Amino acid sequence: MPAPPRPDLPGVDAVTRAVLTASRLLVAVSARSLATYEDRVTLPQFRLLVVLSAHGPSKLVALADGLGVSPSTAMRMTDRLIAAGFADRQINPANRRETVLRLTPEGARLVEDVTARRHREIEQIVARLAPAQQAALVEALTAFTEAGGEPAVSGADTFPLGWTPGAETLTTPPAT
Repeated sequence: MPAPPRPDLPGVDAVTRAVLTASRLLVAVSARSLATYEDRVTLPQFRLLVVLSAHGPSKLVALADGLGVSPSTAMRMTDRLIAAGFADRQINPANRRETVLRLTPEGARLVEDVTARRHREIEQIVARLAPAQQAALVEALTAFTEAGGEPAVSGADTFPLGWTPGAETLTTPPAT
C-alpha cells in the first residue's frame, strides 16, 4: 500500500509538470546543438547516427528495432544519411548475403560535434546551479532514469546524451 501523501512534498502532478518543463529545455538544447547541420540531418536521423556510433556497423532490421521504427522508415532515413555522406552500406563479412550500415568518418565527426555542443550547453546550465542543487539534481535524475528503466551511463560513456538502445537489440557484425 502506498504511503499517504505528505503536504510538505510536491505531488505527482507537480513533479510531472517539472519534468515536462525540463524536457522542453533538453529538447531545445538538442535542437540548438544540431542547428549547424539542420539542412543536412534531422533529429531522428541524428538518433540513428548516434546508435551506429555507439554500436558500430548494424543490420537495418536491428537498427529499426532499436529505434522503434519500421524497417521501411529506417531504410528511408538510412538512404538520406548515405546521400548526405554520413553513413554507408557494406557487405557483412560474417554473412555475405547481409548488408550492414556504418558511419562514415564525416558521420562520426557530426556525432562528435553535435554531442560536444550539447554537452557544453548543458554544462553551462548546470554550472549556474549551486553545488547542493547540482547534487540534488544528480540524485533526482538518477532516480528518475532508474524508475524509467534507462540503463546507467558511466563517466566514460562517449554519448550519454544520445539515444542508444540496449546492446542486446542490435546485432553488430565483426569489424572489417
